Amino acid sequence: MGRGAAGWCCLVLWLPACVAAHGLRIHDYLYFQVLSPGDIRYIFTATPAKDFGGIFHTRYEQIHLVPAEPPEACGELSNGFFIQDQIALVERGGCSFLSKTRVVQEHGGRAVIISDNAVDNDSFYVEMIQDSSQRTADIPALFLLGRDGYMIRRSLEQHGLPWAIISIPVNVTSIPTFELLQPPWTFWACKDILCSRKRKEPGSGLLVSIWNKRS
Repeated sequence: MGRGAAGWCCLVLWLPACVAAHGLRIHDYLYFQVLSPGDIRYIFTATPAKDFGGIFHTRYEQIHLVPAEPPEACGELSNGFFIQDQIALVERGGCSFLSKTRVVQEHGGRAVIISDNAVDNDSFYVEMIQDSSQRTADIPALFLLGRDGYMIRRSLEQHGLPWAIISIPVNVTSIPTFELLQPPWTFWACKDILCSRKRKEPGSGLLVSIWNKRS
């Protein structure tokens, strides 16, 4: 792809016209902002599950993001009481994405954010798909980069906090400083030429979005 074509790709991805009618997504991306702790007060990017789970019908100005215990959330949660009416942060692995979503739903969670279990992953977005069962889930399910999930958990541990406070979903087109509010460990500038492609994750059949900077 030449520079001109790549530049057009970047332009298309960032135009406000790419925002869905409800103004909450750009293509298949959804954004949330951590309000507390202050050291991770950034806007994070997540991807909604492809073919299961619900959507956000309202914006939560302040809601708890509670790390699940155990983190993989494949069964009963020891801190399930704190997840009721809040959003759970869980880790990939141990069971299907749908199973995790159903566990959080059964504990009364409003949504689930599933971070990759590869903590060095700061660029690959896995497309979460339905498993082979006939089960369903009603709450929104989002995929988060492993690096982002790790940094959120680390901050909470350092501050001795049981949860973060977030705002979700966030309409980034209404935030002029959106570029400056992205996590510095995954920061990329809009002035760069940014391209996206997808590949299959070996052995899993899952599609992964790969973001590449091009000079």
